[in-house]
Amino acid sequence: MLPSAGVYYFPWEINSSIPEGEALRTFGRLSCYDLARSEAILSTQHGSAQHHVRIDTTLVEPFEAQLGSLYVVLGEAEHREGESPVIKARILTCVEGMNVPLLEQAIQEQRKYFQERQQRMESGTS
Repeated sequence: MLPSAGVYYFPWEINSSIPEGEALRTFGRLSCYDLARSEAILSTQHGSAQHHVRIDTTLVEPFEAQLGSLYVVLGEAEHREGESPVIKARILTCVEGMNVPLLEQAIQEQRKYFQERQQRMESGTS
């Protein structure tokens, strides 16, 4: 059986309410990479706040880290005691040059579509 494709989350939405093991996608600029610990940090600005997402890179190494470049990650949420969730990356792709505001708009449109489709399915079965 194939793993789930993963739901898009904005980096500022990633918190302890995400279920352990849930497949998800997110994005951000690579601000830190520690090869010895197999850990990367993706950062993004939202409003006046800076948000950071920790990525476990064990499954995607070796990779050529380009600090400051934009990355998209697909992986599973992993909760570690006393810390914010870590994304255990299955895929970590450099997408430098991608239009981030357009990506954010596309994620919103996809969510809207899925919500409308769910409502149609629920009203069709009742």
